[in-house]
Amino acid sequence: MLKIAIIDGQGGGIGSAIIRKIKDTYGESVELIALGTNAIATASMMKAKANKGATGENAIIQNVWQADLIIGPLSIVMANSLMGELTPKMAEAIATSRAHKILFPLFQEDLSIVGVKGQPFPHLLEALIQEELNERITHV
Repeated sequence: MLKIAIIDGQGGGIGSAIIRKIKDTYGESVELIALGTNAIATASMMKAKANKGATGENAIIQNVWQADLIIGPLSIVMANSLMGELTPKMAEAIATSRAHKILFPLFQEDLSIVGVKGQPFPHLLEALIQEELNERITHV
């Protein structure tokens, strides 16, 4: 079974939406691991029906090494992002994990990426399913 780590911080709204969309599409054919930078984010993702959840720096560092895929906002590979919730050690562990990373171009940080056009989050969620996950996950 494919293990997918969803990483989010602050209120966990992005991670929760990702988990709901994946669960609605693939059901229990994947294992979703909610990794929050804080307890509120983790609790929110667990309410969205993640299979497992863990919170904080050490939990993220340990769990990204067990994941096949990592999904979250682009800022999860940037030290001190998410208003300081994402530590340099977390960013390094995520960036160097062997897992394939699928990152959403959602920016709160002082960052622009040339050639990336802003799209509404629901469109990005649909692209996650159609362009990234459908080729990696076998439907039940």
